[in-house]
Amino acid sequence: MGMLSLPGFLSCGKKKDFSLSNEKDAHVSDTDENSERGNWSNKGDYLLSMVGYAVGLGNVWRFPYLTYQNGGGAFLIPYTLMLALAGLPLFFMECSLGQFASLGPISVWRILPLFQGVGVTMVIISTFVTIYYNVIIAYALYYLFASFQKVLPWSDCFSWADQFCSKTRLVNDCNATLDGETIHANYTFITSNNLTCINGTINYKPVQFPSEQYWNKVALQRSSGLDETGNIVWYLALCLLLSWMIVGAALFKGIKSSGKVVYFTALFPYVILLILLVRGATLEGALNGIEYYIGRQSNITKLMEAEVWKDAATQIFYSLSVAWGGLVALSSYNRFHNNCYSDAILVCVINCATSVFAGFAIFSILGHMAFVSERHVSEVVDSGFDLAFVAYPEALSKLPVSPLWSFLFFFMLLLLGLDSQFATIETLTTTIQDIYPKVMKKLRVPITLGVCILLFLLGLICVTQAGIYWVNLIDHFCAGWGILIAAVLEIIGIVYIYGGNRFIEDIEMMIGKKSCLFWLWWRMCWFFITPVLLMAILVWSLVTFSPPTYGSVPYPVWGTAVGWCMIIFCVIWIPIVAVLKIIKAEGNLCQRIASCCRPAANWGPYLERHRGERYSHVVDPKKKKEHEIPTVSGFVYTQQ
Repeated sequence: MGMLSLPGFLSCGKKKDFSLSNEKDAHVSDTDENSERGNWSNKGDYLLSMVGYAVGLGNVWRFPYLTYQNGGGAFLIPYTLMLALAGLPLFFMECSLGQFASLGPISVWRILPLFQGVGVTMVIISTFVTIYYNVIIAYALYYLFASFQKVLPWSDCFSWADQFCSKTRLVNDCNATLDGETIHANYTFITSNNLTCINGTINYKPVQFPSEQYWNKVALQRSSGLDETGNIVWYLALCLLLSWMIVGAALFKGIKSSGKVVYFTALFPYVILLILLVRGATLEGALNGIEYYIGRQSNITKLMEAEVWKDAATQIFYSLSVAWGGLVALSSYNRFHNNCYSDAILVCVINCATSVFAGFAIFSILGHMAFVSERHVSEVVDSGFDLAFVAYPEALSKLPVSPLWSFLFFFMLLLLGLDSQFATIETLTTTIQDIYPKVMKKLRVPITLGVCILLFLLGLICVTQAGIYWVNLIDHFCAGWGILIAAVLEIIGIVYIYGGNRFIEDIEMMIGKKSCLFWLWWRMCWFFITPVLLMAILVWSLVTFSPPTYGSVPYPVWGTAVGWCMIIFCVIWIPIVAVLKIIKAEGNLCQRIASCCRPAANWGPYLERHRGERYSHVVDPKKKKEHEIPTVSGFVYTQQ
C-alpha cells in the first residue's frame, strides 16, 4: 500500500501511515471506465473543452490581421494546406497518445523514456504561459468593468490625456495656392487666410487616439521600459486575483466541474461574435472593411512570398495548441475506445472556421471606424494588444449604445481566455496526479487552489507598471522556440524511434482496424511532411530572430538575457532527463541508450482489459514505474 511520510529528519518518533487509498475523489464517478483517474462525464464535455483550449485570443486578434496582411482571401489557401499538412497530423497524434495511455504529458513518455524531458519542457512552458495569459484575462476584466459607464472612459480625451491626444487627425501643414502661386505653410496660416489645402500635400500632426492613451496611461500606467518596474497597479492585481479565483472555482473538481463550465464559456463567445457581426454588417463602411479582409482587395500574388507560407504554418501550429501538453492531458480522460480520429478533425475544423468567422466581425466594425474617421482601413487595422485594447475599443466607442458593445466584446475575450486557461491548469494538475495519484485523490481541491495561488503570486510582476513588458518578453521567448523544439522531438521520437507503424497499431486498438489507404495520408505526414515543415519553421524562426521590443520601446540587454534564460530553463530538461535515464539504465553505454529508446515496462493501455495480446506483458503501473522521474517534490515510500 502506498503511503506518504515526512523525511526522517523531520519525523518525531515512530512513523505513522498516512493512507489516502480509501478517500472518495470528486474527479471520479461510479460510471467512469477508469475508476482511478476518472473520465469525462460525456463526449460533449471533452469536445467543448478541446474547442475552448484550441480557440483562444489568437483566433480573434491575430488571424484576421495575418489574413489581411498576407493577401486577404488568398491567405486561406496556404492556411488550409498547413492545417492538413502540419496542424491536423500533430493534433491527431497527441490526442491518440493521451487517450491510448490515459496519462498526462510527462508520464506518457513511458513510450520513449529517453525523451521524457520533452514532456517536462511542455509542462514548464505551459506554466510560464499560464502566468502571463491570466494577466491578459485580467486586462479584459478591467475593460469589462470599465464598460459599466454611460460614457466609455476612452471615448474622448479626458483629464488623463496630454496634448497629443485627439479624436481626429490634426493637420500640421500643407500646400495651398495664394495669388496664383503654390506655397507651403502651416495649417494656422492656411485657415487664417481662408485657403484650401491641395489634395495629397497634407501632413498631419503625430497624435494619439484616446483609446491608445487610455490603454497606456490609465489601464497599464505603463512605465518607460523594463528598467522602470514601478508599483503594482492595484486594480489590475485585483482583476488578476479575480481571474485566478474563477479558474480555481471552475477546476475544483477537475474535469467533472470544468467539463460543465465549458458549455457556457466555449459556446457563448460564438453568440457574441454573431451579435458583433450582425451589428457590424449594418454599419456604413463595413463592406469596405470586409473587402480588405477577404474580398476584392485579396492579392493572389502574395502566395509567391515565402513569408506568407511561414505565417500560415506558424498560425496553424500555435492556434491548435499542439505541443503544449494540454491535448495529451485532456485526451487522457477519454474512454479507451473513443473515436479520437473524428474528434481531432472536428476540433481542428471548428478552430479554423472560428478564426475566419471572427475576422468578419472584427473587420466590419474596423471598416466603419475607418469610414467615420475618414481614413483607409489599412490605417486602423492592427493585431495583438493594439487590436484588442486600442483599435477595437476605439471603433466600439463610436457606436450608439457603445457601453453595451464594449461589454460584449470584452466578455467574449474573457471567455475565450478562460477556456484556454482551464485546460492549461488541468495539464499541470494532471501531471501531479500521474506522479502522486493517492495524494491527488484526497487533496485535489487544496492542490488545485495551491497551484492557482502560486501562479497568481508569480504573475504579480506582470501587473506592475512595467508588467506589459514582462508579458511581451515571456510571450516572445517561451511561446516560440521551446514549443517548436518539443514538437519536432515529439514527432521524431514517436515516428522514427518508437515506430510510426507501431503507433498506428496502437491507434487501431482504440478506433478499430483501418485500411492501408486510410493510413496513407497520415503516414506521409508523420514520416516526412510534418517533421520537415516543423523543422523549417524552427530554422526560419532562429534565422529571423530579432531582439524583443514593445512598440518602439527596446528591451535592455539584461531583459533579453532573462528571456534567453527562460527558454534555456524550459528546454534544458530534455538533455538532463535523457542523461539521467541513461545513468539509471543497466549495461554499457550503447545498451543503456538502446534500453531508454524502448518503451518502459509499464507502457501500454492503462486498464488491463484493454491491453489484449499486444500488451499482455505490461507491468501494472501501480506496482512499477520503470524509468519514471518525479517532477514534483516529495518523498514517497512504498511498503512491500
